[in-house]
This record gives sequence, C-alpha cells and structure tokens, in this order.
Amino acid sequence: MRKLGNEASSTALADGLIEAVIEREGGYIDHPDDRGGPTRFGITRAVARQHGFTGAMDAFPREEAVAIYRRLFWLRPKFNEVARRVPRIAAELFDTGVNMGPAVATGFLQRALTALNRQARDYPDLVPDGRIGPKTLAALDGYLDVRGESGGETVLLRALEALQGERYLKLAEQRPANESFLYGWLANRIGQLG
Repeated sequence: MRKLGNEASSTALADGLIEAVIEREGGYIDHPDDRGGPTRFGITRAVARQHGFTGAMDAFPREEAVAIYRRLFWLRPKFNEVARRVPRIAAELFDTGVNMGPAVATGFLQRALTALNRQARDYPDLVPDGRIGPKTLAALDGYLDVRGESGGETVLLRALEALQGERYLKLAEQRPANESFLYGWLANRIGQLG
C-alpha cells in the first residue's frame, strides 16, 4: 500500500501554487481577444460574480481570488488528494485547471493513466469524466506502484503536458483570436513545473 503525504503538506503546496498563479496572471487585464472579459489575478468577471463580487473587476480583492483558487481549483477537483500521492502531478493539474478548467485537467490525467496501464494489466481503464474519485485515485496509485520510482512520475507529467500543448494548438486553430495567447501559453504553461 502506497504511503500518502499529509494534508499539511498538501495545503502548503496549494498555498505556493496559488501565489505563483496570482503572480503569473497579474493584476487587472481586459484583453480584447479574451472571451472571458476582464480578469483580475486570473479570475474572470463571471467567476467573481458567481462568488458574490459585484464591484468593478479592477477592484476585485486578492483575498477573494485566493479563496476561489483554493476552493474551485484545488479542493473541489480533489487535486489535494493527488498531492498526497504525487505533488508534481497535482501542481500540473492545478496549473492546467486554472487555465483550461479542472475537468479538462482531470480528463487529461484519466486519459493518460488509461493509455499507460499496459492494456489494463496494471489497473482498469478509466472513463474520462473529468472528476477525481476512487477509481481515478486507485488508477493513479496503481500506476505509481508500477512506474513511480523508475521515472513514471516524469512520464506521466510529460503525457499531461503533451495533451495540454495539443489542446492549445487546437484552440488557436479553431479560433484565430486565440493566436494572441498561444505563444504565452506554450512559453509559460508547458514545462514549468517539472
């Protein structure tokens, strides 16, 4: 049975990841090509409104951004449970989830784990439903038991980043306005956590 890290180390990791994303996302931004509209600290106006903020986005409080990142992008998708097993993978999921949505990040994990299970010999295939539950965590544990100490963590991280990079290219191909962001996505979101 795999030994799991404690909740305190998961919380400390989340604190660092949230600080890094707020730093990377910057303050108030209202880019004309961004469908999300005005953001502050990377939080869109729609998300801020869903959480009770009614003011102008350039006045959105940093503390609220931190709380939203912790609740919506760490705890709700259960990346904290992944962090207890393999912090680098949880960090990648969080970063991808902030940029593409936690369900997309989780779907990438589920797809990668299924593709890496050696035709279900190591653990059962997963349905990529975008939710981390007992089956996804069991598959992650199975993968780490078989591959973890021999570079498996790095291979899984590469698989996640490959899926993320492919998605960025597809977004730019499908909507030319996204080309405004493609270079930055590839420069700042791929290969930064490993």
